Amino acid sequence: MSSFDLTGRIAWVTGAGKGLGRAMALALATAGAEVIATARTESDLVSLVKEIDGLGGTGHVAAGSVDDSAFVDQCAERTVTEHGRLDILVNCAGISPVFRRSEKLTDEEWSQVMRINLDGAFACCRAAGRHMLAAGTGSIINISSIHATAGFQRIAAYAASKGGVEALTKVLAVEWADRGVRVNAIAPGYFRTDMSSGLLDSSWGDVILGNVPMGRLGDPAELADTVVFLASDASRYITGTSLTVDGGQTAH
Repeated sequence: MSSFDLTGRIAWVTGAGKGLGRAMALALATAGAEVIATARTESDLVSLVKEIDGLGGTGHVAAGSVDDSAFVDQCAERTVTEHGRLDILVNCAGISPVFRRSEKLTDEEWSQVMRINLDGAFACCRAAGRHMLAAGTGSIINISSIHATAGFQRIAAYAASKGGVEALTKVLAVEWADRGVRVNAIAPGYFRTDMSSGLLDSSWGDVILGNVPMGRLGDPAELADTVVFLASDASRYITGTSLTVDGGQTAH
């Protein structure tokens, strides 16, 4: 359908080197978007761009960390300078480095998660939003989690950061709707990625799987249609929402 076609649009994807971010970058490129890919590990981005090229798309490497607001601002500015526009932002950069009871979390562990997952998401929204608002159009997609709303033990910092992402999404959606910029979120459940594999391969894996009514984990490629939908004109009258993709976990 033509409303899902992203040909001619410029998409900036953070956390694009691996996992869900990589799958989303590939999905946007397949739909026709030119992709600016950001992550901390440049070799992962080079590999991604080669894969995009192999699919007949176009990708560009922009290595750096979203917790560096100067880098974030420069990346958005450079994108608009070199490509003339910035149509889509997918905020997928995120970490979950600790799995520990809340009373044992250190200040630095808490702050590290917040700097990447929440502060970084805001910095990217602000940087991209300025250009989108000036153009009068744009779609921002923040990657949240089912744990923004569904409690689970030992992930206090991660869950709180994703709850913040969903609140941020709603505020920006209200602020920017009348100026042509849509802001939505996707809240994935458990997908097998490098970030989740340690937990899923532990004794907790059976507990998690037992709470998925579909009886299986998600595949990152299964988020492709959702991100393309929210990036495209097919969702032109949707803003401020969070789409849950979790195999039924929150309904169980």
